[in-house]
Amino acid sequence: MSDILTIADLKDLARRRVPKMFFDYADSGAWTESTYRANEEDFQKIKFRQRVLVDMSNRSLESTMIGEKVAMPVALAPTGLTGMQHADGEMLAAQAAEEFGVPFTLSTMSICSIEDVASVTKKPFWFQLYVLRDKDFVLDLIDRAKAAKCSALVLTLDLQILGQRHKDVRNGLSAPPKMTLANIANIAMRPRWLMGIAGTKRRTFRNIVGHAKGVGDVSSLGSWTNEQFDPQLSWNDVAWIKERWGGKLILKGILDKEDALMAVKTGADAIVVSNHGGRQLDGASSSIMALEEIADAVGDKIEVHMDGGIRSGQDVLKALCLGAKGTYIGRPFLYGLGAMGKEGVTLALEIIRKEMDITLALCGKRLVTDMGKDQLRR
Repeated sequence: MSDILTIADLKDLARRRVPKMFFDYADSGAWTESTYRANEEDFQKIKFRQRVLVDMSNRSLESTMIGEKVAMPVALAPTGLTGMQHADGEMLAAQAAEEFGVPFTLSTMSICSIEDVASVTKKPFWFQLYVLRDKDFVLDLIDRAKAAKCSALVLTLDLQILGQRHKDVRNGLSAPPKMTLANIANIAMRPRWLMGIAGTKRRTFRNIVGHAKGVGDVSSLGSWTNEQFDPQLSWNDVAWIKERWGGKLILKGILDKEDALMAVKTGADAIVVSNHGGRQLDGASSSIMALEEIADAVGDKIEVHMDGGIRSGQDVLKALCLGAKGTYIGRPFLYGLGAMGKEGVTLALEIIRKEMDITLALCGKRLVTDMGKDQLRR
């Protein structure tokens, strides 16, 4: 562990420990992956102002996200197939987030179910919802999240049609993995992962199997999910979802000012500036480059969060400076999970916290909530 100092170090270890199809699933974007790369690279264009001879004592990274106190303004993003990075992955990541004091968001397309995660946590977590053609199933998902006392519903807006990720197609992505010769050979080289998966009953999409009509095996599940994302999803759907949910609502997938203004009209509690990690519209703007205009337009009307490309604590602070009140990390915690399980998720959070704390001090600030545009070199 003494050699693991950055998120990139965790990524390297995860690459060695996680089967190729699942590592590639986490570490890929749509088509040419230009937006996936831009999400990371555009952070490097933003520069801090270094300040000296100011009081740097008693620093604090504490903040709030949708009214909830957080140890730092970072949430674990909803990520599909998390339980394929490491056995019982969603449960372990939720526990790590709870102990650290940051929100965990469970994906609809998780391996561990809502009930699985609720069984191993004490504090409410967030649930991410995809709107599918089977509206009875969607209503059931919302009700199950309410029964689990989830404190926020994160409605994803940018997956009406699935963007093509070439690596997933070439790898024949499935959960559990198909036992082809290539997959068997690859998995055999990762005994730690294999032993973990062999020791759990959670190997497929447990939010769906046993709950959705007509889905009873992996083959039918695959065809069902490919057919079920709803291309007719519209702003009108937010109203009935909000009414059914009755709690705090976050709209994820905003990348344009006009859409942000539409989101305000829904009465949602927050929006997430996000391009789905570069996994949907290749050639779209990076999230960090879209953030400032959106925050300037609606930041006084709705809480603005940001997701995509964050690989360090410095990236978090840059997003805060440009108007975000909270951020999400997906790949960083997945790398930690794949590398070291729950301990790796905690380590990913600790790396980001340390980088945030040191950078905050060198920018001449003591409170993370004081970071703004004046801390950037413009």
